[in-house]
Amino acid sequence: MGTDGQPTAGRGPRGSYVTGQARRQAIVDEALVVFSRTGFHGGSLREIAKRVGVTPAGLLHHFADKEELFAEVLHQRDEKVRAAAGDPAEHTLLEQAKRVVAHNQTSRGLTSLYAIVSAEATDPEHPSHAEFAARYRARADEAVEILRRGQEAGEVRDDIDPALAARLISAVMDGIQLQWLLDESVDMVPLFDEFVRRYLYPADPPRP
Repeated sequence: MGTDGQPTAGRGPRGSYVTGQARRQAIVDEALVVFSRTGFHGGSLREIAKRVGVTPAGLLHHFADKEELFAEVLHQRDEKVRAAAGDPAEHTLLEQAKRVVAHNQTSRGLTSLYAIVSAEATDPEHPSHAEFAARYRARADEAVEILRRGQEAGEVRDDIDPALAARLISAVMDGIQLQWLLDESVDMVPLFDEFVRRYLYPADPPRP
């Protein structure tokens, strides 16, 4: 106990909670390293536990199974991207997409994780198959509406099909990221800018 009668930091209930949360986050951080290198199927809970300095049983005290841990890694990845790039708002889809590309170039582990897992998830038996299929559909549907509004405002070319363009945006982002993961001399930002400038922006975009 402290001199004020309160539990000493690190020993009472509050200290135990903070320690537990720190250990849980350490597990997520190491799982990101392992999953981004070997994918979901290749990622071993034993290896993750060893990297954190706990037993596999100790790891399962924080996460029920590998699927739950994997889901938390993906969730935190999405939150980090959202914090860095923001959510696409009306007429800002292209700028938001460019911020995502720039952010991904600064976070190889997260980018590698997404590339590996999205490829693995094409297997219908993968635990994230349905989630990734729904993710791509939802983002395409959202992009279609924003592109249409952009066309109405003169910010996006009026001779493109928003439904096709919506899918092409994510396809180009994924393809550029894969090339960068294979060869870090590839600069994703100007490549994506070139795509946006040549394919999506009108020849004379309106000035603010």
